[in-house]
Amino acid sequence: MGEETALHSLRREYAAMPPVAAMQVRVEGMEGGRLRLSAPLAANVNDKGTAFGGSLVSLMTLAGWGLVAMRLERAGVAAEVYVADSQVRYLAPLRSDLHASAALDEGQSWDEFLRTLAQRGRARVQLRAEVALPEGGVAATLSGRFVALAKEAPAPG
Repeated sequence: MGEETALHSLRREYAAMPPVAAMQVRVEGMEGGRLRLSAPLAANVNDKGTAFGGSLVSLMTLAGWGLVAMRLERAGVAAEVYVADSQVRYLAPLRSDLHASAALDEGQSWDEFLRTLAQRGRARVQLRAEVALPEGGVAATLSGRFVALAKEAPAPG
């Protein structure tokens, strides 16, 4: 399956989730193995006029989840994706629209992830995500472990 088809499917998935729709998340595309998402500050602002911390972590988590879901779809693998755990660092206030990206962490392999999922019915992968500052630098980072559980084929009959 092609990347554009997988991006379209991801847009549909996000649109079906009420909290994601409320954040007004947009799938910007893939670039260099990184899934890029954005959301307007106006829908994700806190009482200080900066990006709400919950929105920052949500957008980074969605970028990681979406990256895994797209990779599975492109491989033709039916599986459910979950975030197992994550660590977030808030580094600087963000006073503009949110732009997040996620990619495989160092030492991780999509081939190994897919092989493990095929063999065991479950697999995990470590990803890194960040929200960029408009002037350069990073507002927040997320290191997360995402798990895929193979969907069982429906019983005949």
